[in-house]
Amino acid sequence: MKKIKEGKSLRARGKVRETHPRPDETGDFITDPSHYKVHDASSKVAPRESLGSRVHEAREMRGLTLQDLSSRTGISMETLEKVESNKMIPPLGELIKLGKALEMKMGYFISPGVEKPMTVVHADKRTVVSRHGKKRSEQYGYFFESLAPEKANRFMEPFLITMVPTEMSELSSHDGQEFIFVLEGEIRAQVLDQVEILRPGDAVYYDSSNPHLVKCHGDKTAKILAVLYAGSK
Repeated sequence: MKKIKEGKSLRARGKVRETHPRPDETGDFITDPSHYKVHDASSKVAPRESLGSRVHEAREMRGLTLQDLSSRTGISMETLEKVESNKMIPPLGELIKLGKALEMKMGYFISPGVEKPMTVVHADKRTVVSRHGKKRSEQYGYFFESLAPEKANRFMEPFLITMVPTEMSELSSHDGQEFIFVLEGEIRAQVLDQVEILRPGDAVYYDSSNPHLVKCHGDKTAKILAVLYAGSK
């Protein structure tokens, strides 16, 4: 079976249609369109695939159905359909599961990157990605900005994450490890039965294979630096 090479398009393209993220049924935005717009291949702007199309193409190159991928990841077919059609952005833990199932680094789905000795993301150039949309992110608890989208074959995934108050209480688990440093506000970190309240300057490191949940503590937003390591494929 043909291997997918990270950092390169999975299809040869001539003309590609321009696509824009569409609002979902609630009218919420899906992602920052400047990041996910796909331009005409003849333009001077390099084409960019959406996260959903990368997942779809990787799945098809592996010869997997949506049901196969659902069985491998534990993610429902309904959710996978929404991801592939760019109607939702999965949480980071599910991106890691998709990477494992499709034998890709999770960062490929965010951005495959290019081979450079060093990549820089200036503060005014960060791209915000919402987990579900402006209003739904308030329900689910966060939206994130990748701090290394242009680095190919990266083993770590650093993010600036803005957390909003949420009632969410379900713990999740996936391969790898996570490091979190609190920049603003307060967060509640739970791993197994251990619960800690963390404030600016506090840090936590844990195996994300253990059931865990990190969310805002109190009724104010918080901001954290998070570095995820998904482990080897």
